[in-house]
Amino acid sequence: MELLVIRHGIAEDKAVFATTGQTDDLRPLTAEGREKMARGARGLRAIAPKISLLVTSPLVRARETAEIVAAAYGIPIGETTDVLRPDASFDDFAMWLAGRTARPVVAVTGHEPHLSGLITWLMCGGESSRVDLKKGAVVMLSFDAEPARGGAMLCWALTPKQLRMLGDGD
Repeated sequence: MELLVIRHGIAEDKAVFATTGQTDDLRPLTAEGREKMARGARGLRAIAPKISLLVTSPLVRARETAEIVAAAYGIPIGETTDVLRPDASFDDFAMWLAGRTARPVVAVTGHEPHLSGLITWLMCGGESSRVDLKKGAVVMLSFDAEPARGGAMLCWALTPKQLRMLGDGD
């Protein structure tokens, strides 16, 4: 199976949003973030033409990112899960993903530093992140066996700018 790991797009400033009194879970993408993510999603589709299952964190900015990806692919968001929350355990994610191995390409949208730590853990088994995942970036991992710590192979990693360049080439 293949796993597309997508960091959410550019969101409202955390400190400024905090002045609204709302929980950070409700912090949305900016207009610029939505526009750049739409271009990046077109680029993602150019390099990864099929997604079998699209899944998102319950936080607004990740859900909005997943909605943009869903629109680019013409698919629904298949699931919202707490295993993509910023404080979720990597073991819980691996167990959750293991239940979806019948899907050839699973795409997930989430948050930093959780996603870069998760990618490192899935590839190397290490707890400390070795990945710089910018807002709107995507990493493709593959698994020859059931998803587990240290069991993933890095296929490719693209920055948001690279994805937009691919998307603008349409």
